[in-house]
Amino acid sequence: MQTLKEYIESEIIPRYDNFDGAHRRDHVRSVIGQSQELSRYYDVNPEILYAAAAYHDLGLCEGREKHHLVSGRIIREDKTLLNWFNVEEIEVIAEAAEDHRASNETPPRSIYGKIIAESDRLIDPETVIRRTVQYGFAHYPQMNREQMWERTLTHLKKKYGYGGYLKLWIPESSNSCRLEELRKIIADEKRLRSMFDRFYDEEQS
Repeated sequence: MQTLKEYIESEIIPRYDNFDGAHRRDHVRSVIGQSQELSRYYDVNPEILYAAAAYHDLGLCEGREKHHLVSGRIIREDKTLLNWFNVEEIEVIAEAAEDHRASNETPPRSIYGKIIAESDRLIDPETVIRRTVQYGFAHYPQMNREQMWERTLTHLKKKYGYGGYLKLWIPESSNSCRLEELRKIIADEKRLRSMFDRFYDEEQS
């Protein structure tokens, strides 16, 4: 019988090829790797965590707004997962995917959801800013450079700035010090604009 890893590698990971540049295979592999790294600090089933990380953004196939909920539905409807998990474990996987979104107002329901949410943050300042620009190109192609700059600045402040809606859940993660570094860049608009222009030009070339 096919292993879970073989199934996910052949049937699940390739679906990310259809998403915007900020949510391709490199993103899902990063979330998988980071979540496995954080699992060392907690008494969790690594296979449940692996599946939740692999499926967490599949709901983007129906758009961004409700993608976390659609990911949960896709997990519950994927009967192949019954080869490796029972119904209760599949529900944990689905809830972890549903709870990963940064703008959710309620905390994740389980340690699995907290680890996936934390791993999805991936607060490398350059990566965050580049992904924001990539998302803009994918979803707002009609915008010119100045409009894209305003969108990027507004999004970064709203999500990552002081008082922003991003929440961190796992103290063992390196995200807190990286978030502080990112906030300093956001506060320095001249430096941020220089980075934005570089990524904007890269996307256009």
